[in-house]
Amino acid sequence: MADPMNVEVVAADRKVWEGTATNVIVRTTEGDIGILPGHEPMLAALVPCAAEIVTGEGRRKIVALEGGFLSVAQNKVSLVSQKASLSDEISTEEAQAEVDRLTKVLDDGDATDEELHRLHLAQAQLKAAAKMKGKQG
Repeated sequence: MADPMNVEVVAADRKVWEGTATNVIVRTTEGDIGILPGHEPMLAALVPCAAEIVTGEGRRKIVALEGGFLSVAQNKVSLVSQKASLSDEISTEEAQAEVDRLTKVLDDGDATDEELHRLHLAQAQLKAAAKMKGKQG
């Protein structure tokens, strides 16, 4: 098996997570992609999603990403997003309240691009929390 790759998840205000991984699954504008050690270099745009990282120790990290970019080069994966949260940092109650509020705004036809973007982030947070809960149960 190839050596684990180095992974970093970076938000505008902080480094969210950094470590080694054997697998990264993330959603790009073209669909879901899995990255394994030795992956060819690439750049891709990300959509709001719940990225899954399998660490070098075999643990799963779930990260809610607002969107952003994926970079793969020389066995290093960078996930760069304006906002990113580890699943254990997410309040599902707050995220659900935000989804409910913004869905109503969208249904009323009054949603701005910013509100639509925030809706997608809140949905990604709920998916990240649900994925992590499913892995623990």
